[in-house]
Amino acid sequence: MTEPDQNAEDVAVAPVVAVVGRPNVGKSTLVNRILGRREAVVQDVPGVTRDRVAYDALWNGRRFTLVDTGGWEPDARGLQAMVSAQAERAVATADVVLFVVDGRTGATDTDLVVARTLRRAKRPVVLAVTKVDDERLEPDTAELWSLGLGEPRPVSGLHGRGSGDLLDAVLELLPDAPADVDVEGGPRRVALVGRPNVGKSSLLNRLTGEDRSVVDSVAGTTIDPVDSLVELGGEVWRFVDTAGLRRRVHQASGMEYYASLRTAAAIEAAEVAVVLLDAADRISEQDQRVIAEVVDAGRALVLAFNKWDLLDEDRHDLLEKEVARDLARVAWAPRINVSAKTGRAVEKLAAALRTALGSWDRRISTGRLNTWLSEVVSQTPPPARGGKAPRVLFATQADTRPPRFVLFTTGFLEAGYRRFLERKLREDFEFTGTPIEISVRVREKRKR
Repeated sequence: MTEPDQNAEDVAVAPVVAVVGRPNVGKSTLVNRILGRREAVVQDVPGVTRDRVAYDALWNGRRFTLVDTGGWEPDARGLQAMVSAQAERAVATADVVLFVVDGRTGATDTDLVVARTLRRAKRPVVLAVTKVDDERLEPDTAELWSLGLGEPRPVSGLHGRGSGDLLDAVLELLPDAPADVDVEGGPRRVALVGRPNVGKSSLLNRLTGEDRSVVDSVAGTTIDPVDSLVELGGEVWRFVDTAGLRRRVHQASGMEYYASLRTAAAIEAAEVAVVLLDAADRISEQDQRVIAEVVDAGRALVLAFNKWDLLDEDRHDLLEKEVARDLARVAWAPRINVSAKTGRAVEKLAAALRTALGSWDRRISTGRLNTWLSEVVSQTPPPARGGKAPRVLFATQADTRPPRFVLFTTGFLEAGYRRFLERKLREDFEFTGTPIEISVRVREKRKR
């Protein structure tokens, strides 16, 4: 048992997440996965956990208190009744409830009673469906919408599959909590990337108003990412100037190899990337590779064309044709034309960053999404394949940062139709500046 006064200040400050569910659904295994260490006792016997046990947890720079509870059986008697009472108290004092259901057995009568109690408690609830160790089991979790607690989130406490998405959903519902001192927090994180000598360090120096980064006409001056706090558009941002990416990491060598690794890590750690291109030079394969790396990492994206002060009319016309031809894949990205040397339009960067991050964070409610989907599919149904057109049953937004959507269908959707749906999503919900992922789950008919 934990001492009542231990870390009293932290517990009072940090928001509380209560993990509840009937016995032996895998609550303690999930708690250990969230903590990243083996704290809760796990055994393949129901009723190992009895007391409420609190742990300090951290995810994406947010601290919170995770409370593991014993199995909740509303109609229990004796010792189990006291265990259930502890679970009820945990719910009453929690900011968010993590309700755990066994994905292999589905919703039992006990789960239905607990779900009804949670709905009456008027606490934010995240529904975790455990023991979903394989993607083939994921479609079956859709049946748990019937509990009336929102989107069922498949997770494997044993293997960690889906745990990050689950924690992101929990964090969205938590009240404000202090960030851990060892994790980046506060200002939004911006990676400044591009091929060598496009003017990244010059732009950062312009933004900071000082020589924060070494600038030289020789390409490749920057090796380590350079962090700078920049006040732009009435807001403080954390910019990271990175080494120019010449080639793929596995093709680089020596110092360039390590610079590429650090740049890739900076992109992963950022929320949005500003890809700087040289407007006076043609769009190269290197430029496209840098953009692809940002998109593949799932980060918000802003395109900035530097050295705009050097353009003449002929180059301007050529550039527009190059953008239409070579950057069609990221036509959704905000574009600004700047000059690090003169300061032209640099202040417009803040608005572009906010637009991209707003889209990156955006979540569409399931009801609104499916109303929209019904209208789109009725106007433009998916093409038939093998003489039979697939039906789109329903959709849900599985995640944000970037937005990820899952479509449940009766058959395969052609890539062209998925691109059509993505284009409509962008038009109707203003997903500007963020990649979108659409996956399809084909629900096969069950044999009676």
